[in-house]
Amino acid sequence: MAVLTSNLVELGASAKDKMQAIRRAGELLVRAGCVEPGYIDGMEARERAMSTYLGGGVAIPHGTYDDLPLVHRTAISVLQLREGVEWEPGEMAYLVIGIAATGDEHVDLLARLAEVVEDDVLTRSLIKTTDPAVVVDCLSGASGGTGEAP
Repeated sequence: MAVLTSNLVELGASAKDKMQAIRRAGELLVRAGCVEPGYIDGMEARERAMSTYLGGGVAIPHGTYDDLPLVHRTAISVLQLREGVEWEPGEMAYLVIGIAATGDEHVDLLARLAEVVEDDVLTRSLIKTTDPAVVVDCLSGASGGTGEAP
């Protein structure tokens, strides 16, 4: 089963703060049957303990090791915030990528995400796209690393 599918992508969302953004990213995982609702509490607890902001407008909230029993299957969700939300003082997040993992299935996708964060043009295209398939294809590596969203 795919780690990222279009039903795990919400475009044009808004959030009043980073905790609401984390909750919305977690709710995508819950609705898709990937995690139990309590996993969202773990995502919020992780953020309070250590920031999940990567830089370049991207944050990757996730639960802790103690939250593993609440994960049914490995998946990521993508919440696109066109207006962004302040994640750290002076740092805005526009892509909030919720991660739920039971094993190593998400590692390739995280490697791809690291490439995307390094590419400002590609990151901006993901922040502006209106097509969930663009996000899925890009983060799944379907763009072929060309520096452009498909």
